[in-house]
Amino acid sequence: MNLDTAIPPNVDAARLLALVDALSAELYGTRDTPRRASLDAQFDSDLGFDSLTRAELFDRIEQTLGVRLPVDVFASAATPADLLDALNSNRTITASDAEYPAAPPIAVEWPVPADCRTLVDALRWHVERHPERTHIVLLADGETETTISYARLYRDATALAGGLSAKGIGPHDTVALMLPTGPDYFAAFIAILLCGAVPVPIYPPLRPDQLAEHVARYTAIFANAQVKALVSFNEAAPAARLLKARVASLEHLLFPAQLADAALPAPALAAKPGDLALLQYTSGSTGEPKGVELTHANLIANIRAMGTRMEVRPTDVVVSWLPLYHDMGLIGAWLAPMYFGVPVVVMPPLAFLARPELWLNALARYRGTISAAPNFAYERCARHLEVDSLADVDLSAWRLACCGAEPVNPNTMRAFVARFAPLGFDARALTPVYGLAENTLGVTFPPPGRGMRVDRVSRAALGDTGCAVPASDDGDALDVPSCGQPLAGTALRIVDEAGRALPERSTGRIEFRGDSATRGYYRSPAKTAGMFDGAWLDSGDLGYLSDGELYVTGRVKDLIIRAGRHFFPYELEAAIARLPDVVPAGVAVCGAADPATGTERLVILVESGATDETAAARLRSRVNDATTALWGAPAEEVGIVAPHTILKTPSGKIRHEATLDQYLQRGAHAPRTPAPATQFAELAVGSVVPVVHRALRRAARIAWGVYCWLLVALFAPAVWASVAWRDDWNGNWRRTARACRLFLRLAGLRATLHGMPDALGEGAVIVVANHASYVDIVVLFAQLPRPVRFVAKRELASTPFVGRMLRALGTCFVERRDYRRSLEDEAALVARASGDTLLFFPEGTFTQTAGLAPFRLGAFRAACVNGRPVVPVALNGTRAVLRDCEWLPHRHAVDVTIGGPLQPDGADFRAMARLRDRARDAILASCGEADLGAADTG
Repeated sequence: MNLDTAIPPNVDAARLLALVDALSAELYGTRDTPRRASLDAQFDSDLGFDSLTRAELFDRIEQTLGVRLPVDVFASAATPADLLDALNSNRTITASDAEYPAAPPIAVEWPVPADCRTLVDALRWHVERHPERTHIVLLADGETETTISYARLYRDATALAGGLSAKGIGPHDTVALMLPTGPDYFAAFIAILLCGAVPVPIYPPLRPDQLAEHVARYTAIFANAQVKALVSFNEAAPAARLLKARVASLEHLLFPAQLADAALPAPALAAKPGDLALLQYTSGSTGEPKGVELTHANLIANIRAMGTRMEVRPTDVVVSWLPLYHDMGLIGAWLAPMYFGVPVVVMPPLAFLARPELWLNALARYRGTISAAPNFAYERCARHLEVDSLADVDLSAWRLACCGAEPVNPNTMRAFVARFAPLGFDARALTPVYGLAENTLGVTFPPPGRGMRVDRVSRAALGDTGCAVPASDDGDALDVPSCGQPLAGTALRIVDEAGRALPERSTGRIEFRGDSATRGYYRSPAKTAGMFDGAWLDSGDLGYLSDGELYVTGRVKDLIIRAGRHFFPYELEAAIARLPDVVPAGVAVCGAADPATGTERLVILVESGATDETAAARLRSRVNDATTALWGAPAEEVGIVAPHTILKTPSGKIRHEATLDQYLQRGAHAPRTPAPATQFAELAVGSVVPVVHRALRRAARIAWGVYCWLLVALFAPAVWASVAWRDDWNGNWRRTARACRLFLRLAGLRATLHGMPDALGEGAVIVVANHASYVDIVVLFAQLPRPVRFVAKRELASTPFVGRMLRALGTCFVERRDYRRSLEDEAALVARASGDTLLFFPEGTFTQTAGLAPFRLGAFRAACVNGRPVVPVALNGTRAVLRDCEWLPHRHAVDVTIGGPLQPDGADFRAMARLRDRARDAILASCGEADLGAADTG
């Protein structure tokens, strides 16, 4: 809506809009956010006012403002601005010349969208208040700047959402997002949410030599997520096409430019806090990737809790190079700044990996105050960047340098401080944090400005007994950094293998619960059950509490038990990685089961460019020296392997178990990686069978669809001939019902009746049903236990063939376009409802977008005036059989649920609205679709 419409002079616009808002609040009640009116808001499309509601509004205007408007204004006024024009003209009869006080000024600045319950609500909140405020500064190459405002993001997302909706993407569909960091990614993510669908972010396959690995992983993810569409980019098209051939559920391969060209309106729906907002597939360092279900409520709760602990302020600037398919980059470095309204400077991960100084340059250039990265990023900067080359960099504004997503090495943190303190970096900014996707993102954070707190414990005691005993000497000391206390809304405990809570400074499994916790892994009930311990969730990590703060010691599956002692690989891996001739981050310390001893053999794999045996022997000796120094004994086996042998997740975590399995099977020889062209050819050949199966399934569906239309061609003339010239609408209805039941049987469409068929009884009632497809009429004829009069739009009465048949079936017609005629028809329906059973589709029509639209009041006025009960009927599955704008039906089960009768509790406007809401709630519970009633169409 245009917010700049000029207000006509001499008119109390605020008073008029207050009346509109008050009526809207009554109409929608407390269930949803009322639709706020502006002068050019359309009564029908923007505010959802049907003819009865407009009549109520005009009556209140006359009563409150003391004027009378000509009759033609009732029919012609489409917006509040039209009413203001009439009120300003000489065509009103004023009952009082009283002046009304001016409305108080509206505040345009708020700290955060505290009342917003979904991510889309939060974005709209900012768009309404400061549309041109900078939201994202994108540094495509780490330096070249592109600015994205809140208005641009929402505008671009709305355009893409229209394209997605045109492809049939709607509520609860899953859509994979395989885009690099850029404007298209941000817009596409929001567009998916605008459709009520669920984004599934995955990293783009930027290395052609890893094509086979990418396709195998994505195939498993897409199959689990039942992905319906993939939004990708041109460079990834070969991989995308291979995926489309291999994944049966994947119907659409889409590109942002293609979606934007659709030029269709975005779907008008609003998500609920409990709706899925994200499927975050875990990196899979300890097993197969799992889809973590995160709702809008989870995301909002975690974002608010992190912001509270971090003391986010309006002057903050977030800087990030983190990948947007990872929770720390997606939620922490984009969605959280979007919610709090602070700008975020974003660069692609490859920019940092190629030139890590670009990260620090961006922090200095934009006076960045908050930035997060894994331990390896701080290590890379501390080891490879020279202060002299960063003479103009000022890091004094950086107040929160969060470190997470992998084990935090205190020595790395100290080295970073030592290297960059001359550039203004404050050691108190270092903030080790703990989080995981299963709790949305953050679990524990320390207070800002404290710096890193380290617990110096005995390595021997921790390995032997699991107790965090303070170290008595440096030779036995292990530094464990604190990750802070649990965030608000999250509870934490440490338990043993039997699930018993442990006291402080005892190492055990970290369990959590709270507002941010996932409800499970998507379509993986066994894995979900394995994660829950009663109401608590198992993190898969080990650690201990001290003074209420969490100290993480490692992953359960990374734990190595050697001669009865417990070790984690991270400290040793970091020590070996500092040795000469070792590839950075190229060390995997693994435990191989030894059945003979009942313990584990220590196997250390080291990537190195050393090729001759002498150099390899020297490196093995250094590795064993480092191992003996930390763990008291050398490794049973040290394997010197070629670079890129150690397997890692997309986020860079070492896959210890998979790496060890590969080494035990193949030895030190790195697996041969075929050329990209060879990989593509092999994958293409492997896709032939799935492509053939898909083609056969499509051919079968087309054949079945043609068969259904042949049945229609046979049945329709016969039914028309048998009823069109008979005056007995009751008998005509029963003949048509028998034909519809036979049609469904022959077509193989199963329609099942549930609920309370006796609610229709013998007396007159008002039946209301949701409207999703042309199939609705056939199903209702086949399933309703007795004849009813359908209520249809008047233009159908003059349609050849159809109009004659509808009249023979007792249909009542209502005018929708001519306002004055529509009121006459409404009055006729009220009279008809005193003796006949009428069936209304209170949504008025149906569209491609799945979901239950707002209800009009006509049916409920008829019920209230006549004191007739309303019987709600929910249709589930008809949209899947035949969606709007599609002509090829799909085979799908249909359920018809007849609810109990709802008695009106009055005959005034508020009673009609209450009855409408009760009926709508009953249908919403059984129709299997999202609620579109809270949509903010403004």
